[in-house]
Amino acid sequence: MSKVYTGASTSIDGYVSGPDFSGFDKLFAWYEAGDVAFTMPTGAMTVHLTPASAAHYGGLLQATGALVVGRRLYDFTNGWNGQHPMGVHTVVLTHRPLEDNEHFTFINGSIDEAVAVARKHAGDKHVGLNSGEIARQALDAGLVDEIFLDLVPVILGGGTPFFAPGKGYELEGPVSVIESSYVTHLRYKVKHEDSKTD
Repeated sequence: MSKVYTGASTSIDGYVSGPDFSGFDKLFAWYEAGDVAFTMPTGAMTVHLTPASAAHYGGLLQATGALVVGRRLYDFTNGWNGQHPMGVHTVVLTHRPLEDNEHFTFINGSIDEAVAVARKHAGDKHVGLNSGEIARQALDAGLVDEIFLDLVPVILGGGTPFFAPGKGYELEGPVSVIESSYVTHLRYKVKHEDSKTD
């Protein structure tokens, strides 16, 4: 069954980027920590992963059918030059929508609307969510099924947190733990209030 997940490379202290969008060289050092050449579906880039990271990341890419991201990330990456490297349809939640095209849909509405559109594009595959404010909105709306952490052994000391501030949640797991060079891949299920039993 299709799931909604959020995931990111994150520091030990919970940041997906350092102050002023720094620290990416440390957060993504695991992209060049192995001998397995791994080319993104669009061919936009090739990274060199360990066998463990390649199996994990390859499985996640194959299972993902669409993404939801915020306009800040879209602008920061210059719209990935026309298509997200994962090669899937990307829904951009924004107050400043652009014209839709074959690779992007722009939604000036709620996170529920954005996820619903992404689900249609994903079919029976999963929907991945940008970390930060998008992840927080979706978590608070009860839309997130699982959280993937690529936990990197670095302390950034500040920056952009994986989740924007908000209320806390309990997680189940870890459902899986994959140890690799420069990273530990973790997966958790989200416990929603309506699924708890007395």
